[in-house]
Amino acid sequence: MKTPFPPDDILQLPLMANLATLASDGSPRNAPVWFHWEDNALWMLGSKDNASTKRVSADPRVSVEIVQYDNAGGILRHLGYRGRATVEKMNPDLFRRLLNRYLGPEPTWNAWFIETVACIDDPDGRLIRLQPETTFTNDVSFFRTGPRLASGG
Repeated sequence: MKTPFPPDDILQLPLMANLATLASDGSPRNAPVWFHWEDNALWMLGSKDNASTKRVSADPRVSVEIVQYDNAGGILRHLGYRGRATVEKMNPDLFRRLLNRYLGPEPTWNAWFIETVACIDDPDGRLIRLQPETTFTNDVSFFRTGPRLASGG
């Protein structure tokens, strides 16, 4: 039994997404990414020399899967997007909003992480943007109890 749900239910949570791209030989590649939903697009982190960014530049066809799973709570929801992504120059303000989802308020961010990993103002920073062409949702959160006892997720 497939049960759709509003994508915003998942998009507001600080979950990991999996970005699937195609290598130059046509073989699939998958990378876990942090994401941010804004202006009807999914934004994911990258850099000028990042493998995912290079693959998207060469072949923009991608899929993104986001799963909310809590075994003890019986939650299993899946959101999938398909479409053609673009590589955009870094937008530091948008990047800060993305980081805020995962790290909390900016004053609490780990300085080492921001300076050596995140590099918000790095001119080589890139964002991968996906404005989905198709969307798929499925809520099987009743997998522990069965559909008659489902509480709606």
